[in-house]
Amino acid sequence: MKACVFTLGCKLNEVESASVMRGLEQRGYETTSELGPADLYLLNTCAVTAEAEKKSRQAVARMRRYNPAAPVFVFGCAAGHDAAAFRAREGVTFVAGAMKKDAVLAAVDGVLHGICVESETAFCELPAPKQTKTRAYLRVQDGCNRFCSYCLIPYLRGRSRSRSMESVRQEAEACGAKEIVLTGVDLSSYRDGENGLGELVASLAGLPARIRLGSLEVSCVTEDFLRKLRAAGNVCAHFHLSLQSGSDAVLAKMNRRYTRAQYLEACRKIYAVFPEASITTDIIAGFPTETEEDFRASLSIIGEAGFLRVHAFPFSAREGTAAAKLDDLPAEVKKERVRMLIAAGKQSGREFVARFLGTTMTALFEADGGYTENYIRVSCPEGREGALERVRLTKPTAQGAACEILR
Repeated sequence: MKACVFTLGCKLNEVESASVMRGLEQRGYETTSELGPADLYLLNTCAVTAEAEKKSRQAVARMRRYNPAAPVFVFGCAAGHDAAAFRAREGVTFVAGAMKKDAVLAAVDGVLHGICVESETAFCELPAPKQTKTRAYLRVQDGCNRFCSYCLIPYLRGRSRSRSMESVRQEAEACGAKEIVLTGVDLSSYRDGENGLGELVASLAGLPARIRLGSLEVSCVTEDFLRKLRAAGNVCAHFHLSLQSGSDAVLAKMNRRYTRAQYLEACRKIYAVFPEASITTDIIAGFPTETEEDFRASLSIIGEAGFLRVHAFPFSAREGTAAAKLDDLPAEVKKERVRMLIAAGKQSGREFVARFLGTTMTALFEADGGYTENYIRVSCPEGREGALERVRLTKPTAQGAACEILR
């Protein structure tokens, strides 16, 4: 029996899908993440934008075209947002919300039926995800307490919940990967008793793998936290520090709880402790109250912060959030602002990479290239998948830099 687990949305969704795949393999299924002919379909949905939710619904129809007789199990954020609509679609036998992703395996076993969208108050343990030996993603936190005015996720994934440090370490030791990425909805809020994210990273210091962190919030970036990371000795000098806007007025409307000055101060703290660090970020273009002046503030902060990479995307109103009640900006305005932000981000990235040309770094290679510890994408014909190599960056490329392996 072949099971297809198809995933839409964020990296955390991918990790959770990999856990479901492991659970299916333990039950004797052959699994694939590629949408195609199968005996059983599981769809992990996304609701971060209206477009993502639309694609989630369309994926059910695509599965039905491959095998109209196969049962379809739908789970995740979009499923929890409108469970009844998914359950009503032809072929869908079970629907689970984002807080009950473990229920989908029980449904495959025939233990649960219909709809399961109950709230979760404790961290939901899933089977250790199916991983490669190159890079492993560890889900250490779920849920969010921040309630940004544009975001549905706290309503769909629930309040912040964390995995125990002991459980994280056990999986990290067993995975055998050369790089471990810690992931969560709000990784900065990780908590196990008196221990926060800094203590969790410190507990992984002795592993023969480098540690990379998922997205962080400004409030997490303190000198004490950064010193803990540096002292660990195996933490990658790459920080994804969520921005969303460079305008204080827009940040306040977004309920982001920090200012432009505080964001830039967090960047300065990172560079002080990790001079070689790269910072990547997300920016929303065209939030309903965003004026031309507000937008220019977002555009200018890209150069000031010195980002390696900027993920810019247009505001998408989500029914049920505070921002959905505001007047949306014209689509063409948002599109042009996204274009300008992406262009500025690429220029900032080129300037960042130029600083490291001629220097020696460590790169972990995958099938289509490698990444240095500070997240510069490198290419080399001799790079072998799974190899961790000392390299010298030689010249810029469209994606990052070419390199030569030093042996």
